[in-house]
Amino acid sequence: MITRRTLLQIGLALSAAGSARAAESGIGGSSATAGFQAVAPGVYVRHGAVELASENNRGAIANIGFVVGDAAVAMIDSGGSREDGLSALAAIRAVTDRPVRYLVNTHMHPDHLFGNQPFKEAGAEIIGHHALPAALAARRDTYLMTMRDELGVRLAGEVTILPPDAVVDSERRLDLGGRQLRLTAWGTAHTDNDLTVLDEATATLFAGDLVFQDHVPIIDGSLKGWLNQMDALAALPAVRVVTGHGPTSAPWPAALGPQRRYLEALAADLRRAIADGETLSQAITTAGQSEADEWALFEDYNPRNASAAYAELEWE
Repeated sequence: MITRRTLLQIGLALSAAGSARAAESGIGGSSATAGFQAVAPGVYVRHGAVELASENNRGAIANIGFVVGDAAVAMIDSGGSREDGLSALAAIRAVTDRPVRYLVNTHMHPDHLFGNQPFKEAGAEIIGHHALPAALAARRDTYLMTMRDELGVRLAGEVTILPPDAVVDSERRLDLGGRQLRLTAWGTAHTDNDLTVLDEATATLFAGDLVFQDHVPIIDGSLKGWLNQMDALAALPAVRVVTGHGPTSAPWPAALGPQRRYLEALAADLRRAIADGETLSQAITTAGQSEADEWALFEDYNPRNASAAYAELEWE
C-alpha cells in the first residue's frame, strides 16, 4: 500500500528536482539565485531539503530567506554550513546591491545558523532571541562534534558559531527603508529561544521551526509550551508562512493544523501511557504512532519527541 508519507516523499523529491530545473533554465531567477524563489514582492526563500544534514546536502536542510527594502536587506537564518551561507549571500547579490544590514537567527539549531560567518563578514548585525547566547554557549562543543559527524570534517571545520550582536526580549522592529519587519520573541516551545519575523509589507511570516510542514515537528523545548502558544502564533496578521521545514504555505493560519494535530496526539498518547503506568521505554514505542504516515523523518525524530515530552508530562 502506498501511504501518505510515501506520496509526500515522492512529491518532495519531484519538487526539489523541479526547482533545480527551473533554476538551471532561469525560470524564477538567474542561475546565481538557484534555489531561491520569490514568494511575495521582495521576499525570497530557499526551501531546504527535507532530509537529515549530510556532507552531500551541505547542511542545506532548513528554509532560509531574505527581504529587500528600499535601503537595506535582512536575511532570515543563514543555513547549515559556511558554504550554505555563502550561496545565500550570492543569491542576495544577484538581486540587489543594497547592504545586508541584518541577519536574524530564528533559533539555535545548526541548520539555521551555521552559515552566519559570511554575513558577519559582510557587515550584518546578527539578531536573536534573548535566550540564544546562553543556548549556543551550552551546546557549542556538542554541535561542533555532531556536525563534524554529519557534514564531514571540512564543512564542519569551516563553521564559526557566532552569538547574536543584539537580542530581542519581547519585540523589535527593523526598518529596511519603506519596509518594516516585526520580530517577536516567544516562550519555550520548539526551543527556549524561538523568534519569528513578520514582513508587514506583504504579511509574510518567517516562523522558523515554530511551524513545520511535511517534516515531523521536533521538540527541543516544551510540548506544553508549544501547544499553549499556538493560538497566539495563529493570531499573527500573516497571509502566508515560511515554515522552518517544508513548503511555504498559504493561507495562514491553516498551515498550523497538521502540526497542532501531531503535537496534540503525542500529548494525549503520553498522558494515557503515564496514567496506565507505562515506562518511558514502553511509551515511546506507541506515542504518536497514529501520525506515522503523515510525516517525513518520523522514525528519526518521533522517539526523541516522545522521550522529551514524557519527562515533561510525567510531573504535571
